[in-house]
Amino acid sequence: MGAITYDMEIPSSIPAAKMFKALVLDALTLIPKIMPQAVKNVEILEGDGGVGTVKLLHFGEGSQFKSAKHCVDALDTENLTHSYSIIEGDALMDVLDSVTYHVKIIPTEDGGCVCKNRSIYHAKDGVEINEEKIKEGEEKAMAMLKAIEAHLQLAPSQLILTLKDLYMVISLA
Repeated sequence: MGAITYDMEIPSSIPAAKMFKALVLDALTLIPKIMPQAVKNVEILEGDGGVGTVKLLHFGEGSQFKSAKHCVDALDTENLTHSYSIIEGDALMDVLDSVTYHVKIIPTEDGGCVCKNRSIYHAKDGVEINEEKIKEGEEKAMAMLKAIEAHLQLAPSQLILTLKDLYMVISLA
């Protein structure tokens, strides 16, 4: 069985703790909300969200895949790290045994963060991994992270607008 490791670092203006909460802790509800074409919903099959939790992702209509089963391998909310593996599903494309992801969110001096991700693709015995397909998957992961970042940047202004609109309604009543 061969493996390919892919490292990615994405800078963000979002504070590290806020990004970790959105990307890891709130992902079950947040990602289907902001990217329903990519992820339709996520079910917890077993566990409470911590280590050992098994989740089933149902991909949206914009995806070439139907589902993927994830297992949480490690979760450290103090150090903003999270590791999980895709263990089943058509996202493994019949050529991978699993894919393991190690995510670390690092605060930066400017108040933002750097999102580090190491992906390890474990091929089935005798199968060559198509690195172009892996690169496509990594680009989709980067797009998802950027969508979360955009959502987090817009949320406060939308809340202010909502409160302003509410004030207008109350003052007109």
